[in-house]
Amino acid sequence: MSSQLKFSRTEFAGSLGDLGTLLPLSVGLIAINHLDATGIFFTIGLFYIFSAFYFRVTSPVEPMKVISGYAIATAIPAVQIQASCFWVFLILLVLGATGLIDLITKYISKPVVRGVQLSTGILLLSQGIRLMTGTSAVQLAQGSAEPFLLFDTVAGVPIGILLGGALGVLCLFLLDNKRLPAAVVVVGSGMAIGLLFGGTLGGGWADFGFNLPPVLPYGLPTMSDFSFALIVLVLPQIPMTVGNAIIANADLSRQYFQENSARVTHKRLCLSMALANFVSFFLAGFPMCHGAGGLASRYRFGARTGGSNLIIGMVFLLIAILFGTGTLAIVQLIPLSVLGILLVFAGGQLGLSIVDLLTRKELFVILMIVGITLASNLAAGFIAGIAIDRMVRWEKLSI
Repeated sequence: MSSQLKFSRTEFAGSLGDLGTLLPLSVGLIAINHLDATGIFFTIGLFYIFSAFYFRVTSPVEPMKVISGYAIATAIPAVQIQASCFWVFLILLVLGATGLIDLITKYISKPVVRGVQLSTGILLLSQGIRLMTGTSAVQLAQGSAEPFLLFDTVAGVPIGILLGGALGVLCLFLLDNKRLPAAVVVVGSGMAIGLLFGGTLGGGWADFGFNLPPVLPYGLPTMSDFSFALIVLVLPQIPMTVGNAIIANADLSRQYFQENSARVTHKRLCLSMALANFVSFFLAGFPMCHGAGGLASRYRFGARTGGSNLIIGMVFLLIAILFGTGTLAIVQLIPLSVLGILLVFAGGQLGLSIVDLLTRKELFVILMIVGITLASNLAAGFIAGIAIDRMVRWEKLSI
């Protein structure tokens, strides 16, 4: 496989793979936390484009889920989300620039990495199903399973289940079809449904012209904002970022791309995310990362090179510049249940990464991480998994 940037139907299809995570959380942060739509989609586009040239292989762009999920659930002010971007930048810069991240990863075994990957896969599957059944945090906050369609049910059956089921079956038949890629069909069908039965497109023309993101639109965070962001948002996020977006991501990239993944190192992942969050702090973005789930999804739908990043990055950048805050109306054309299908297949792909581990002790570590994750969160599962892995290595213990 060449490390050159490639542009094809399958690269384009793969570029849509992580929209299932990216768009629902983006919509939630804009609608509930009043983040600036132009800033969010502009910085997403920049991060995609930078990643294309920095890594050369396909690389995901996702919201940091602990920060975004808590922010949406509690409707915290935009300025505190902005403050969290600065803390993430600072912490990842230190981890990457000092080489501390390489020291940390020496103590992380393969079963722990696989446990993080399986846990993330299950979380993605669960979120995808919630999007189809109308029970995700964004949908509950909006009070509707499909808040941007004109109806929620057809003959008494939730529209999300009908759309998700039909497109899911279609996706199964097209997963390995290079002439008619599955992700293009799923997202294209969703947008067509949104055009026919949605009520949001008119708002997309509101700011048509030339738009740039505002600089520090919420003002400079106060010391109180910075303190809150560090304790409540960032500290719970960092272990998950280290486990999922750095260690699990680099491992998955090596599985998929072998020698072409040489650029995807722990240090470079830290520095890439640090730079993205530094830009987000000033240009009204949100905390972003390279989640392993997004990589699994992009790969499963056909993306292999940084060309996929360049394609979707230019799409985000142009839409943000041309439509400004009206970008949100365009994004809302895709029903949330359709994005749920992408998450289901991403979760399945990522969960299957455990097939190379067979011993009872290795599987025990993986299952413990999954159980702790489902009972609390992925950061807790990751930290506990490291301790459990060290303990079961003792020869006197048998599983």
